[in-house]
Amino acid sequence: MAKVTVVIPNYNGKVFLNDCLKSLRKQTFKDFDIIMVDNGSSDDSISFVKKNYEEVQVMDLHENTGFAHAVNEGIKASSGEFVFLLNNDTICDERAIEALYKAMNSKKMLFSAQAKMLQVKEPHNIDDSGDLYCALGWAFSPGRDKDNKYYSHREAVTSACAGAAMYRKAVFEEIGYFDDAHFCYLEDVDVGYRARLYGYINVCEPSSIVYHVGSASSGSRHNEFKVELTAANNLYLIYKVMPIYQLILNLPLILLGIIIKHAFYSSKGLGKAHVKGLLKGFSKIHKNSDKRVPFGRRQLLNSLKLQLELWINCARRVGVV
Repeated sequence: MAKVTVVIPNYNGKVFLNDCLKSLRKQTFKDFDIIMVDNGSSDDSISFVKKNYEEVQVMDLHENTGFAHAVNEGIKASSGEFVFLLNNDTICDERAIEALYKAMNSKKMLFSAQAKMLQVKEPHNIDDSGDLYCALGWAFSPGRDKDNKYYSHREAVTSACAGAAMYRKAVFEEIGYFDDAHFCYLEDVDVGYRARLYGYINVCEPSSIVYHVGSASSGSRHNEFKVELTAANNLYLIYKVMPIYQLILNLPLILLGIIIKHAFYSSKGLGKAHVKGLLKGFSKIHKNSDKRVPFGRRQLLNSLKLQLELWINCARRVGVV
């Protein structure tokens, strides 16, 4: 049984798969297996992988079930203690898995450790260094577009970016898996925040480097599909992970955050998509009301710690600190 299982969700990503899988063959850490979960691709991704990468186990879901459902299928089929979720549009440095494996073994309460993701086209720039969540109801990556010299030490984050992150498989049984209702976007923030409520830790491990193309499936950083789904998922996330006291406490800032986001998206001609997403968010809450975190004593105590971080992250996001 391999110590690590690499799970690669794929949807029409044939153009990226060769570079991604070739980089896995060059890893210094060898004790891993690979599962590619295909979401009904029509670009011959499956036949390409079966022909050229016989070591990869292919799971064919026959239709696009979304990122969250796809990775859940891969995680449940994995055999290792750790699962390394990896986007298909990535290229791993040869020590990427080794560095994450060492990080995960350094602390038992680590739920996830993500690689420092660099931009393929501008490799001196950071693509993602982990997500912070703030009281405005925003998740953001503080390292995005900054020079690679930053974030050179392991740092705690609210949640790891699931595009290149290693997770402790056993914890999913305790806190729940990725939420299928998200489909894609913010599902990694949701699961990382839930882990924090249970007392676990998430970090970015900068000695693990993964190069990322970015927006390979949706096409750009801002588009109607992404704006609509992100707006819906964010409302749903807030409902799921915040106890009543926290919802009331943060409501003014959450409303301000929504207004600021709407002004921003409207300036890009995406205001209607944002409103549509917010309406879908309320519908998603209604349909999935049973998925709210059960707030016992443990979760409530950890939510108090997280609340302080939400305020600090808010100040950090607007440039006060």
